Amino acid sequence: METMKRVLGALASTRIFRGGLTALFLLLLAPPAFAGGEAELKIPALQGSFMGMTGHHLLLIGLFICLLGIGFGLVQYAQIRDLPVHKSMLEISELIYETCKTYLVTQIKFISVLWAFIAVIMVAYFKYLSHTPMGWGQVIVVLLFSIIGILGSVAVAWFGIRINTFANSRTAFASLGGKPYPTMEIPLKAGMSIGMLLISVELLLMLAILLFIPGDAAGPCFIGFAIGESLGAAALRIAGGIFTKIADIGSDLMKIVFKIKEDDARNPGVIADCVGDNAGDSVGPTADGFETYGVTGVALITFILLAVNPQTAGANYQAIQVALLVWIFVMRVGMVLTSAASYWINGLWSKAKFGALGKFDFETPLTTLVWLTSILSIVITYVLSYLLIGNLPGHLWCKLSTIITCGTLAGALIPELVKSFTSTNSGHVREVVTASKEGGASLNIISGLVAGYFSAYWMGLTIVALMGAAYYVSTFGLGDFMAAPAIFSFGLVAFGFLGMGPVTIAVDSYGPVTDNAQSVYELSTIETIPGIEAEIQKDFGFKPDFENGKMYLEENDGAGNTFKATAKPVLIGTAVVGATTLIFSIIQLLNGKFGVPKVVEGLSIINPLFLLGIITGGAIIFWFSGAACQAVATGAYRAVEFIKQNINLDSGATKASVEDSKKVVEICTQYAQKGMFNIFLAVFFSTLAFACLNHFFFIGYLISIAVFGLYQAIFMANAGGAWDNAKKLVETELKAKGTPLHDACVVGDTVGDPFKDTSSVALNPVIKFTTLFGLLAVELAIELNPAVAHAWSLVFFLVSTVFVWRSFYGMRIPTLEEK
Repeated sequence: METMKRVLGALASTRIFRGGLTALFLLLLAPPAFAGGEAELKIPALQGSFMGMTGHHLLLIGLFICLLGIGFGLVQYAQIRDLPVHKSMLEISELIYETCKTYLVTQIKFISVLWAFIAVIMVAYFKYLSHTPMGWGQVIVVLLFSIIGILGSVAVAWFGIRINTFANSRTAFASLGGKPYPTMEIPLKAGMSIGMLLISVELLLMLAILLFIPGDAAGPCFIGFAIGESLGAAALRIAGGIFTKIADIGSDLMKIVFKIKEDDARNPGVIADCVGDNAGDSVGPTADGFETYGVTGVALITFILLAVNPQTAGANYQAIQVALLVWIFVMRVGMVLTSAASYWINGLWSKAKFGALGKFDFETPLTTLVWLTSILSIVITYVLSYLLIGNLPGHLWCKLSTIITCGTLAGALIPELVKSFTSTNSGHVREVVTASKEGGASLNIISGLVAGYFSAYWMGLTIVALMGAAYYVSTFGLGDFMAAPAIFSFGLVAFGFLGMGPVTIAVDSYGPVTDNAQSVYELSTIETIPGIEAEIQKDFGFKPDFENGKMYLEENDGAGNTFKATAKPVLIGTAVVGATTLIFSIIQLLNGKFGVPKVVEGLSIINPLFLLGIITGGAIIFWFSGAACQAVATGAYRAVEFIKQNINLDSGATKASVEDSKKVVEICTQYAQKGMFNIFLAVFFSTLAFACLNHFFFIGYLISIAVFGLYQAIFMANAGGAWDNAKKLVETELKAKGTPLHDACVVGDTVGDPFKDTSSVALNPVIKFTTLFGLLAVELAIELNPAVAHAWSLVFFLVSTVFVWRSFYGMRIPTLEEK
């Protein structure tokens, strides 16, 4: 509560902000002028015959499978919790968890403030401005589902940090056993637990809306749920990305300044770095993944209800709607089963092949899991489609399956492309190392930028090729029963991207565990504990192999870095492809208001407003990228300043004080909150401003946000991944820690940190939140008199510039004279 008061108090002192709130409430009280919109979405009764039962009964079975998926995740959780671990490592992992928990609670308070802004818009639209205003009871239900969306994001994030902090100490301890296989198995088990639980919870909640909420209220509930998910994910992604990279840079630079080892226990920044690994690489991605699957589903539901209508499909349109809705949800349930089966098969194979080996490539079993899941998913796609919609005319089941397969292939091909630019085995990464040998940090940075730029080219072409193939298939009959079949095909490509759901999340979550495990090992100072070898032999039944254990952890961390990188383009790709489906909903709304010919003319490239919107979106993407990096730079400056003044490297010192470590965490939290709040409110008010300015301008703006965001995110993520693993290559293969070459690679890695883990990853939820919230914002705007709308647009834009100013000039690193 105190946090909320401080935030609102600071905002209240801003005159433009007060004016903006006044304008917002006046806008909400303006009389409605147009009928239609998202409140009109109605879910038809799920009848029909699917494999001998109604759609409702079939999806009830799906609900039960989701419960089994949750059970699977919880069983994995219990198994990891019960693994053996030495108390010295357990103490560190529990300290990391407690600090993460405090951080997450603080972020929840901030999200509650942000939700208040969104709730005002939702109440105004659904209660007062829609064609059929809802009663207060229905409005409260919609708001409740937006809160459920937020709580879902927060809950899976909380689960993620808890299981990851179990797994990091267990992985560190398992490395001492003399075999590398457990060092790989435990992080993957933790990731699979998160992936299965995350997907199952998200699908359970969406099925509950579909099955148990009345059809005339289910559509708005889906929209509320998706907005809540997007809000939670955007806040946690932005704040987590800022936090983790402040801590990471603050910790890493000490290796150069004081010539100390990786994760030296005397460095008070290391605990903050471990907390950041969870805040940025666990909390953010799990919330982001939860939102990604939810929003993509909502986009497809919205499309089916809007595009399959009496004009396109005739009198039988509701039967087709039901068939497609049931098909989509059964397919989503199917990916839970295929991922579980693939994980089990891959586990048997990898244990038989690698379990007894003293050395193997940690990336191999992860790569095999991804491809195995992809192949099984494709097979299941065709089988389920034939069984569920085989009766649709023109062999549409086969065509729709082929379109989804384009996305599923992307989910496997894109990680392979990412590996070619970020893996420790990559030629690009080795070039970064080679360049650093003679050119130091300068050529290291240039080579990393080159890798990022080239990766954007190849991945962009791959996505275009697969979307183009999907579009081509959509021309064979889809237009006979729906409007804009190409848009539906793009939405199905996004659906296919996510067809390996739990496995995609699992390999992404692998990274924070491997990163933390290395830190836990060092922070525990287990090697220096008197009589430790005899103690482990007595209590755990094996003689510890410290030298090989450290090597396993470092090599596994390189695999974790690679697979963290592979998940990022998949998530950003779904944001962009899914955004096209949501933009279609806005276009359908405009068609009803202005007529199709007027809308087609307005969306032409020769319409200056549409063109200006496209240019504006690019400006916002580059502002956002810079603002996120600015928050990291200033926070890292403060953290480095504090660590330099307080690090104790006296010969008798073994560990940093808990108080100093907590102070670094406090610095990271402070700048994460400040950066996230400024950035989010700038995005929020910019969306309102541009929606009120002009609807064609706004659509151009949304398209531009998606396209610029795609390439910016891929470039930054893969450049950062190349720098990260170049450093890892120097540490593991070349064993050159403490050398000028290592220093150069550390500098490159610190440049890549905010690239890959702050700006790039946060673009995904920002794109989806802007597009989803834009559905409501543009509906509010077109109901106003144009002159009134333009006035509010100016006010909202001025409010957004306040937060843009605060995100840069209000967060500058102070000059020496100002100190």
